[in-house]
Amino acid sequence: MSEYSLTLSVNQDAEEILLPVLPEKIEFSEAGNSKTYEISGLGEINFIKNKKLTEISFEGLLPASWFPGASVPRDNTWLPPSHYLITIREWRRRKLPVKLVVNLSAMEISQHVSIEKFTWSESGGAVGDIQYQISFKEYKFYSAKKVQVSEPKKQQAEGTGNNTPANAASNAPPRPDTRIPPKTYTLVAGDSLWKVAKRFLGDGSKYKQIQSLNGIKDSELKKLPVGKVIKLPG
Repeated sequence: MSEYSLTLSVNQDAEEILLPVLPEKIEFSEAGNSKTYEISGLGEINFIKNKKLTEISFEGLLPASWFPGASVPRDNTWLPPSHYLITIREWRRRKLPVKLVVNLSAMEISQHVSIEKFTWSESGGAVGDIQYQISFKEYKFYSAKKVQVSEPKKQQAEGTGNNTPANAASNAPPRPDTRIPPKTYTLVAGDSLWKVAKRFLGDGSKYKQIQSLNGIKDSELKKLPVGKVIKLPG
């Protein structure tokens, strides 16, 4: 397995995919947001403002079968291209921020992003191979900050003489928990309903709830297809 890797994950790594083939290049666009003005006597000046959100893009291959150049081992963890397509499309449908992690020889890049564009087509060279293009934009977590405003008259009565908003919250809000309970899950190699129930419901014995919700027969429990999207109890 290569020392290089590229993974995408959501819900604090609860759902993760490892791309089977690394892209030839990854483009990072870090544009500024500066403006220039004409000032009498000074000429043109540049006013530096906060930079724009970083944009990231790359294109790659989702091969139908393993080959020596793949970045994942040749074992039962090999997944078909449909698994990656279904997973990425489902994350976009659920409007989830994605964590992009790129491991290089000398550094690691870890960035939360939103998926801005995802296009794919079947490769003409080999049946079943998928060519794709994907682009992201830097995602910043945020939450509202509550501010209390005192009544001006009350402040004057107390002798403050200050009519500006008071008691503004000084502490930054805690970073929100991004673990959103999923409504669906895409099965991967080695999965069973017991494992899925243990992971998402906290109790493997609750697999019967998932089985009933998805109309899965007892005879199908030992041969669940990889890439199957199942519903999870709310």
